[in-house]
Amino acid sequence: MAAPLRTTSAPVLSSLSKAEPFRSADEAWIWTMSALVARREGARIVAGAGKTQRPCEPDDVVKCLDRLYRQRRIDMTHARILRIWGERGEAPNPRYQREQADWKIWNEAMQRLDWPLRVKGIVDGPGFAAAEEDVVVALPLRPVE
Repeated sequence: MAAPLRTTSAPVLSSLSKAEPFRSADEAWIWTMSALVARREGARIVAGAGKTQRPCEPDDVVKCLDRLYRQRRIDMTHARILRIWGERGEAPNPRYQREQADWKIWNEAMQRLDWPLRVKGIVDGPGFAAAEEDVVVALPLRPVE
């Protein structure tokens, strides 16, 4: 007796040429967190059902973050700040004194997450811009005696 074919269980895969990469690691992370929160609340994530097709699943971004954690490039403080602000759907604002410390940790984590996401094609846009506070100052060389 032959088993009936299940046509509803096959995943719907869309072409990667139609996928629109994120402009920044911040945007990718906030999208990931909104998808994870929706999943936690019972929503089913279906490929190609959003307004914009993305080149990844939310778990792909989390895997990049997990790899950085395993390489000790980020720590639990980074992960905690990313979770808190990702669930809020925005990055901390350095203009507010209460958010400045979180912003520094967020910015550090985004700098480290940016490259792995670019390598995978998840982020495509201008490179990670240095923060306004981070300024490279040229120091004069000492004369050689």
